[in-house]
Amino acid sequence: MTSDKFSQIKLYHQLSAGQQQWLHSLSRKYPFTFQQLRLLTEYSVDLACWQEGTLEQFYRPDALGDTMGKNAATTVFQQFRDGYETLKAREKKYPPAPGFVPGEHKFPEGQMVEVPLKGSIMGQCPVASEKTRCCNLNTLDAVQQCGFDCSYCSIQSFYHGNQVRFIRNLVSHLDTLELDKDKKYHIGTGQSSDSLMWGNRFGLLDSLCRFATAHPNVILEMKSKSARIDYFLENRPPANMVFTWSLNTPVVIQAEERGTASLDKRLKSARKLADLGIPVGFHFHPMVWYEGWESDYLEVVSRLLQDFEPEEVVMVSIGTLTFIKPVLKKIRERMLLTSILQMPMEECAGKLSYPFDIKKTLFSTLYQAFSTAWKESVFFYMCMEDINLWPVVFNRSYASNELFEADMLKTYHEKTAAIHKRNNLG
Repeated sequence: MTSDKFSQIKLYHQLSAGQQQWLHSLSRKYPFTFQQLRLLTEYSVDLACWQEGTLEQFYRPDALGDTMGKNAATTVFQQFRDGYETLKAREKKYPPAPGFVPGEHKFPEGQMVEVPLKGSIMGQCPVASEKTRCCNLNTLDAVQQCGFDCSYCSIQSFYHGNQVRFIRNLVSHLDTLELDKDKKYHIGTGQSSDSLMWGNRFGLLDSLCRFATAHPNVILEMKSKSARIDYFLENRPPANMVFTWSLNTPVVIQAEERGTASLDKRLKSARKLADLGIPVGFHFHPMVWYEGWESDYLEVVSRLLQDFEPEEVVMVSIGTLTFIKPVLKKIRERMLLTSILQMPMEECAGKLSYPFDIKKTLFSTLYQAFSTAWKESVFFYMCMEDINLWPVVFNRSYASNELFEADMLKTYHEKTAAIHKRNNLG
């Protein structure tokens, strides 16, 4: 009967033969419930991915005394749960990042295809919520699926299979979008794939530049972890196109953002565009809590202060790991050697993330490292975070998502216009 129960647990089959045998023998000794067996399997998968040993390290049969039956099962299960939760609650340990990061992942040519559009090409941010302070970002899903392999990525839970899908006849679909000329828009292209890694394949960047030129009331954001900017070094983008990079520490990039450009390469690409008078921005998202995080993130901020002037930068966003259950399931099924889920979690607006106090410490430490000039000139915000974090981190807040969106749009348009004007005068 126990064997039948394990056969119903998909993750059980991801474990090594030795781990399966150990769990099976344990379940014959103690009458665990199906839910307990499911959780023990989940704990075992996590420990294997975190490279933190096995559940056996928490097993203390000598502590049972004369306890038998269901009571014994409850006691033993609690031993495993306590040990597992203790590991989750502490700052994870990453090995030091090596002095180099391999080049960006090259996606197989045959897996990049054009497909007809199904539904609308423009939508809303897939994680928008009234329960967190949200900028109401519009999205252009011109490409579906990403060629990078970030351990925490949600894209792989939205799109299945190994194809990268480019929308066929993209120009015609963009031309049919009905946008109010009297309204300002902020549209992102990096929610269903990376904005830069594909270059101009299938005329992607030609089409997006044409769209931005035709709609000066739109801020078109190109968000990336790539260093690929060759197209824009030869073809000047319109003034309302903003290029932003997700930044992380070298340790996190090496451990959790496989196949992406190194921090150095991301910053060098941003510097090259800024040198041409092209607006740039940065996203510290996700910040990760680990041993050494503070000094590592402060070093990244120091790099920004050293390499960029605040007048060149439109925005800096801050956010952290936030999971929905399908993404957690996908991460565990992939069985990557990653400790990304080794973190204390609590529910926030229907998702799972760090507790409030850890976020407060992460975000406040980062924000306070920026100079007054940056805080006065650059638009700082938090992405998908608890409303109550804003006043304690930024000493400001918005009463609604609509007011947040309006302030962001006003600031972005003013900043991009100022950068463009200064470049023309210079």
